[in-house]
Amino acid sequence: MAKDPYPTSAQLDALVLRMYRAGISYSEALREFKKQFVLTVLRDLNWNETKAARALRMHRNTLARALRELDLDIRALRKTARRPVRGEDRPEQKRLSS
Repeated sequence: MAKDPYPTSAQLDALVLRMYRAGISYSEALREFKKQFVLTVLRDLNWNETKAARALRMHRNTLARALRELDLDIRALRKTARRPVRGEDRPEQKRLSS
């Protein structure tokens, strides 16, 4: 049986307790959670903001505003996760010689 990829309630409780003991404020913790949640959805949907907004059940403009408020520039993040340009040799590809 595959292990559940999501944290359990006990793991979340432990994380919250560590954050509390570290002196992280509620607003800081909430901001970090929102940031990680949005980034996870965007990454899973190949940085497609329209699909991510749908998955998050919000309007695309609301997602864009949230990204600005969280100081996230997904254009920079998207560039780091792009596939190679077509025609470039990838290390795992080998061309057949004639």
